[in-house]
Amino acid sequence: MEYRSEQVTMNPNSYPYPGQQQVQSTVITVAQNVPPVRDHFLWSIFNFFYLNFCCLGFVALVYSVKSRDRKVVRDAEGARHYASTARSLNIAATVLNVLFIIIFIGLLFSGVIGINQLRN
Repeated sequence: MEYRSEQVTMNPNSYPYPGQQQVQSTVITVAQNVPPVRDHFLWSIFNFFYLNFCCLGFVALVYSVKSRDRKVVRDAEGARHYASTARSLNIAATVLNVLFIIIFIGLLFSGVIGINQLRN
C-alpha cells in the first residue's frame, strides 16, 4: 500500500517499545497581566505644533518617542516612566499656554495692550 506525502507520518518509529504510548506535550508561555502603557504621543504632537510654550511640547514629544521605544523592547517599567514624564510635560505645556492666552485676551480687553501697539 502506497501513501501519499500528506499521509506519511513524520516519525515512522514513534513507538520504540511494544505497548508504549507516545505522549505529546505543548508548552504555552503566558505573559504577565500587564496593562498597556499610554505614551501620550498624539497629545505631544499637538503640543509640539500648537502649544509649544518654552519648548515643553518638543520635550514631551521626545519622551513620548522614548516611551514607544521602550514598549517595542518590552520594557514596561521604562515605558511607564517615560510616559509619565511626557504626561507631566504635556500638562504643563497645555496649562501654561491656556494661561498665557487668557492673560493676553484679558490685557487686550482691558486696554493695557491696544491693537495699534501690536501693529507697531
